[in-house]
Amino acid sequence: MTTPAAATPPRRHGITVPFDGLSLAEHREVFRELVDLGYTDVWSAESGAADAFTPLVLAAAWAPELRLGTAIIPAYTRGAMTLASQVASLCSANPGHFAVGIGSSSNIIVERWNSIPFDKPYQRVRDTVRFLRSALTGEKVTESYETFAVNGFKLGLPVAEQPPILIAALREGMLKLAGREGDGAIINWLSAEDVATVAPFVGGKEIMARIFVLPTEDRDLVNFVGRRAIAQYLNVPVYAAFHDWLGRGDVLQPMWDHWKAGDRKAATESIPEELVDSLVIWGSPAQIADHIERYCQNGVTTPAPAILGNAQQAMETARAIAPSLR
Repeated sequence: MTTPAAATPPRRHGITVPFDGLSLAEHREVFRELVDLGYTDVWSAESGAADAFTPLVLAAAWAPELRLGTAIIPAYTRGAMTLASQVASLCSANPGHFAVGIGSSSNIIVERWNSIPFDKPYQRVRDTVRFLRSALTGEKVTESYETFAVNGFKLGLPVAEQPPILIAALREGMLKLAGREGDGAIINWLSAEDVATVAPFVGGKEIMARIFVLPTEDRDLVNFVGRRAIAQYLNVPVYAAFHDWLGRGDVLQPMWDHWKAGDRKAATESIPEELVDSLVIWGSPAQIADHIERYCQNGVTTPAPAILGNAQQAMETARAIAPSLR
């Protein structure tokens, strides 16, 4: 007997919010226009600015047609009860239109900014996913996981429809976990060609990608902004290990050496222009749209461009590459 092939996840059209330079209260018209432009999703982040949940609560009230997603919630920085309650609250605010994105985050956010040991990230994410699966059913949870324990918690807010849980993943282990125990993976800081390397580990499930977009045709500006962003992220240990795994160790070693020596200027200048072009999308609206499409051709099902610029630039770009125009 032949096993039927798994259904291909539907193509979605996301964008990363909130936009820089606008208060959260000023996003009402942004969310409404995103619906009109054909976007299906808005995805938030949590890395020192707005928390991941509040922008989505507002989107639920102002544009309930949108699917809301967190990309990502760190698995370490909320207790089990608090995390389950916040997830259930979003499910209640916009039933059937919320996707939980959760991951280990990094030692910078977890240890340096929150004074929480960044121990066993794979196990912590796995345990958090398993806890949420149990807690969101409304059953009482008493369980000793490898990285934390829960004794007698019962969620008091019913969740009518279980949300998909996507796992932020970089290398093979977490990617396989996303395919095995998650409903898909969240990826970022990789090229369109890299997607073909990571996608098979997820096993045909949803792959959401935060893709960094710089809306300009100014080569010098692209090099300046792109190199600074790459240096900021790819010196974080989890991202350094990821790109070493992808085969970029030799390309990035000069940057890593200069950074470790404290020479930030030399580190930034050592980043090749070709790497900037691989990891940061730029150019005309048509070039940006075509580059995003390359990610999708290699396995991304939900692109969510993160536009590097102010709110006006972000909105102009969102309009120029809108799904409704394709």
